[in-house]
Amino acid sequence: MTVRPCIAWPDKRLRSPAEPIETITDKIRAIWDDMIDTMEAMPGVGLAAPQIGVMLRLAVVDASDQRGKAVRMANPELIDMSDELRAHEEASPNLPGTSARLERPARVMVRYLNPQGMIDRREFEGLWATSVQHQIDHLNGRMFFDNLSRTKRAMLLKKAAKRR
Repeated sequence: MTVRPCIAWPDKRLRSPAEPIETITDKIRAIWDDMIDTMEAMPGVGLAAPQIGVMLRLAVVDASDQRGKAVRMANPELIDMSDELRAHEEASPNLPGTSARLERPARVMVRYLNPQGMIDRREFEGLWATSVQHQIDHLNGRMFFDNLSRTKRAMLLKKAAKRR
């Protein structure tokens, strides 16, 4: 297992949709393991494969207090979400030093391939739900700031450019 470097914005891979997974293999499981090591090293509560330059629809999330409870997902998709919203300050290791307060559904139901290659469904709530939605955005070629108004997004990116 390895901590992999996160690619830096504005790398075009962060704007490209990731490729679906056909079957779960040992190679996929090894990528998940590296993703968890990378997420823990940040530290963070989730990571999508495109963030480390792997253009596959793989994500991991772990918003547990103790850690070590990471959920490994291939091809995750939202199948239901609550009307209730939850605000959270979101950031990305691909654009360090920037963050924005976003509101997302407080609860979501996600369908995904689990490590055994079976279709699974799971409800996520609170920070878990926020992280899952954030990772799915990455898999679709979107960054957290794409959920901001045009003006706020421009201000955030201008501020980030000054930091580089």
